[in-house]
Amino acid sequence: MERRHGEEIFSEVLSLLIGLVSYKLTENFSIKEAGKWLNQKEILEILNLESFHEKVLYRTLEILGRNKEEILSDILGNLFSVYDFEETDINLDWTSITLYGTKSKLGKFGYSRDHRPDKLQITVGVSELKKPINIPIGVTVNKGNVLDLKHFPETYNQVKSKLKKGSLIVFDKGANTVENIKLIQEDKMTYLTSMKLNSSDDKIIEKFDVTKAEQIDSEKGIYGIKIVKPNSIKYFYFSESLQEKQLEAKARTVLKKLQEAKEIQEIIVKNKKLPKKFRINNELIEIDYSFKTKLEELSDDEAIELLKSSIINGREGFFCLKSDKNLTLEKALEIYREKDSIEKIFNSLKNEIQIKPLRVWSENSIHGAIILGFIAQLFISLMRYEFEEIKHKSTKFIKKSLKNLTLTIKFVKNGLRNYIFANFDKINSLIVTKMGTIP
Repeated sequence: MERRHGEEIFSEVLSLLIGLVSYKLTENFSIKEAGKWLNQKEILEILNLESFHEKVLYRTLEILGRNKEEILSDILGNLFSVYDFEETDINLDWTSITLYGTKSKLGKFGYSRDHRPDKLQITVGVSELKKPINIPIGVTVNKGNVLDLKHFPETYNQVKSKLKKGSLIVFDKGANTVENIKLIQEDKMTYLTSMKLNSSDDKIIEKFDVTKAEQIDSEKGIYGIKIVKPNSIKYFYFSESLQEKQLEAKARTVLKKLQEAKEIQEIIVKNKKLPKKFRINNELIEIDYSFKTKLEELSDDEAIELLKSSIINGREGFFCLKSDKNLTLEKALEIYREKDSIEKIFNSLKNEIQIKPLRVWSENSIHGAIILGFIAQLFISLMRYEFEEIKHKSTKFIKKSLKNLTLTIKFVKNGLRNYIFANFDKINSLIVTKMGTIP
């Protein structure tokens, strides 16, 4: 394409963005394959584009990234202009996405939610209007080593102008700091978050009596108490099913550490070489200039008791929420559990919309790729919001349905064309009909 300015370039970029989002919602392979798909004569005509080289798509990502604040602000503004949302309570959460390439300063090593600590990554924050709306309204990108508590202000500030006073901000304990809570309260909003248990909570655990606590869930054996303070309320819970799961996990850890210590003890006795990798945070292994284990002086039962006393701390099954809003124990837990919807958005973005692993190089192109994925996810969420029949359908099934839909263009006399849709199913027929594509 020739280099042009003003409205013509904006029109081309918009057409390319529409094409890329359409591709994300159907075929969704590489940018190279997207170029082939978009360069089909019929698609070029629909998008009012001329044939172009695939490099144009990379430049489009760059342009999106350079204009990220304006684009995301426009999306936010248009959403609230079109939809008169009665409630503006939001969920906030953050994740990491693997980054392939070393040129961008955004790429850093950090805690990997993709289980790839060997790869550079970025962190991504998403804000979502909570249940029953469940629409993502903002996305932020930061360096791969930025913690949730540092990323919080950027994600929150991006959308707060559209939130009604008194809106509830729900987030997890990774972003729970005095500074972040102060930020929320200064804007006349409320919050609900989880808390890390500490030594002061051990006193509450010691005195916790399920016979005196309020029963929240009889099936899972969840009980709770409210601890009211001058500026906040702690919602303190005990779950029998959670305790069982945590104790089972810790039992596996105990046996694993015992087995590891036995293997090292055998190596020492037989004067063999130590394995290249082993845990040093094992209570049964002492490391100095030489290696030894405590198994020479302990029986298996004694070793297990030593490990249990170190690993099991009495907090198993307990968890705590904190809010400046007076809720029932049941309601506080229900609202916090509903935050799982944002985890589903992350799963959809990564595994269905497929913005991971990122293979773009520059900082702007990374932002552009995230914006592209965010817009595609926004379309999916809006479809669920608009059409009750697909509210609980996964991104995978919606995409599959859209991909199955075919359009045949039949040329008739005088240059006229007939557009014939086929391969309808319950999902795509609903979307096409209600969106007005078919009369």
